[in-house]
Amino acid sequence: MASTMQQKVSAGFTPGSNCERHSAQPLAQVEAPEVLNFLAARPLHTVFMASLIRDNGVVSNLNRGAFFGCRSQRGTLEGVALLGHATLIETESTKCIKAFAELARTHSPGHLIRGEQPKIASFWNYYSGGERKARLLCGELLLQLKEIPPQVTAVSGLRPATIAELETIVKVNASMACDESGINPLARDPQGFRERAARRIAKGRIWVWIENQRLLYKTDVVAETPQAIYLEGVYVHPDHRFQGYGLRGISQLAAFLLERTETICLTVNEKATGTQRFYERAGYELVCRYDSIYLDNFTPSSNPVA
Repeated sequence: MASTMQQKVSAGFTPGSNCERHSAQPLAQVEAPEVLNFLAARPLHTVFMASLIRDNGVVSNLNRGAFFGCRSQRGTLEGVALLGHATLIETESTKCIKAFAELARTHSPGHLIRGEQPKIASFWNYYSGGERKARLLCGELLLQLKEIPPQVTAVSGLRPATIAELETIVKVNASMACDESGINPLARDPQGFRERAARRIAKGRIWVWIENQRLLYKTDVVAETPQAIYLEGVYVHPDHRFQGYGLRGISQLAAFLLERTETICLTVNEKATGTQRFYERAGYELVCRYDSIYLDNFTPSSNPVA
């Protein structure tokens, strides 16, 4: 089922028709192979969008938004964007950035805009029009890991989480999300937040290390393709921090994940120098700077676009 936003923008539009070029048009499921091929050119920067399409299809409420494409005069795909709860763009064209921003300004109830700093600055210029203000701006560093670090010490207890551990994971993830964005997802969207965590557990994408009924370590595989895996929610129990648990957990997880993908990536706040040193010890290297812009108009997931 198409999202509400996509239904509105799609009215009267047929994929492949002679639409105005460099305008943002909704993408259809039949275009999935072309879109995935386009996104595969830069897998680190597009892993989240590509993973959603691989998991849910181009058109699905589970994407919490709608996918749009921008084409050249010849009909070649030059840009792809996800507009919704999270707004993400992939394009090298200023015209496409402008088209996506104008569409988001009119239709999207977005909560977060994230991407490479120069592109997000350009997008924000068109999107805000000098009138809209961000609730919170976070500078982040995109890091990557391509090889298993030599200092990996086996962690026999590291495993995919089970649904029985859902509430423990939800509590930890909600606290981390609140620290990052200033919004408690359990206060805004408790049902949707739990459902998304449950789906991630069902896919084997939350890894935990539990001893004596205590969660020592946890990490979420937020997005996954054969080319890249994106991690979030790296957690170490407060009583066990600075004791090597985090390094052992993240390194053992890398050993597992690099058997099925080429690169692992994640973002870290540019001001969190201690966290950056932690990932350096784990073998991660800097790729580029990202910006995350949090907006005021957060919409719970009862809205298909949220």
